[in-house]
Amino acid sequence: MTAQWSWDRAFEALPMLLDGFKITLLATVLGFVIAAVLGLVIALIRQSAPRWVSAPVRAASEFIRLTPLVVQLLFAYYLFTGLSALQIGVAVLGIHYSTYMAEVYRAGIEAVPVGQWEAARALSLAPTRTWRAIVLPQAIRRVVPALGNYAVSMFKDTPYLFAITVVEMVTAAQQFGARNFQYLEALTLAGLIFLVASYPTSLLIRRLEKRLA
Repeated sequence: MTAQWSWDRAFEALPMLLDGFKITLLATVLGFVIAAVLGLVIALIRQSAPRWVSAPVRAASEFIRLTPLVVQLLFAYYLFTGLSALQIGVAVLGIHYSTYMAEVYRAGIEAVPVGQWEAARALSLAPTRTWRAIVLPQAIRRVVPALGNYAVSMFKDTPYLFAITVVEMVTAAQQFGARNFQYLEALTLAGLIFLVASYPTSLLIRRLEKRLA
């Protein structure tokens, strides 16, 4: 049997999908904030902390980066039963992507010319002022486009939240399809909404890359 497109079903599914889109967007924005801040902290620890501190942080980052996101979601969901599924989803997304963003920050920090560090030492600047006034502004400026790419990737990974019962956009589409035994319209619209939301962001990132190059 071939599924037949119905505009009536499409319009009926749209409010449910938009509700799911709000959850998708919320998880992406909050997850990105966590990832951007925690990723910078991880990068700073790995760059400047003593080995007995940086080594465990590096090992934990490698473990998180090399294990599937959906497994981490399920593990946290069954471990932290006092938190809501959305809270766990946001936290796990943020922590998972922070390990990737830490590598981006590290690349940006290592790209700062050696002469800048030497000039700071020649001026007898304190380490905190060297990082805050000289190194980090240059490093973060270099990595902004890469961080934007990870924001888009995180947005596209939000459907994994279905594993812990968060009703984001794709889960909303599946629930609508299951209720009507017709999935074509809801899943098609969900894909189009992802495309419409992601494409302008990708264009903005390309413009940033050209401007900051």
